[in-house]
Amino acid sequence: MIARGFCGGILILCGLAMPMVLSGCNHTGKPAVGSEAQRPDQVMDFSRLYAENCAGCHGADGTHGASLALANPEYQAIVDEGTLTAAISTGVDGTLMPAFAKSAGGMLTDDQIFALVDGMRSHWYKADTLKGLDAPPYNTDKKGDVAHGQQVFTAHCASCHTTGVQQKDAKQGSITDGSYLALIGDQSLRAIVIAGRPDIGHPDWRGVPGGPMSDQDVTDVVAWISSQRQKTPGQPYPSQP
Repeated sequence: MIARGFCGGILILCGLAMPMVLSGCNHTGKPAVGSEAQRPDQVMDFSRLYAENCAGCHGADGTHGASLALANPEYQAIVDEGTLTAAISTGVDGTLMPAFAKSAGGMLTDDQIFALVDGMRSHWYKADTLKGLDAPPYNTDKKGDVAHGQQVFTAHCASCHTTGVQQKDAKQGSITDGSYLALIGDQSLRAIVIAGRPDIGHPDWRGVPGGPMSDQDVTDVVAWISSQRQKTPGQPYPSQP
């Protein structure tokens, strides 16, 4: 009697469990459509690629990140697709921008990098952003004049940026802080001076005090800022006021 009751209980439990097992297999034993896991190198969706590889530095929506605001239409207007592709593929020397291409030690295929660039352009590029404006170019072959660059900084930048430990009345931080300059390259500095950072209130080359700035002004101020880099940034760390 005990054995029959125990077995009967097992039969009842098995009878209840079987439909649940079958329902998970869609009654056919095959996985549900869309349930297969994608290989990392098969992901081509821009939103997912951006979130997993770019958002940590450039912001979840291309703004308010520690690095360049990729969603800034003015930045997208001065940079070309080849430059974006090269930066993603092989990184940017002298900065924290790493190489993402598999051929350079990264994790992304060429097709995934193209998908990222295409997504950035389709989401954030606006063809008429700088139409009719004489914007300084993204790249220049002009040589920077450091002495004049300091004058440019005083005229166009000093009202917001300090050159040492941030003061209480400064709108932005020190532009010559060693730790900051150790993390950003000259090309990124130039891009910010030209296109601004509208997500954090930084004006473009037209909106700075005394603007607009010429191509030579931009070149010279970047040369002066670059000249302030330190060999051992942060050592010793400046004392706070």
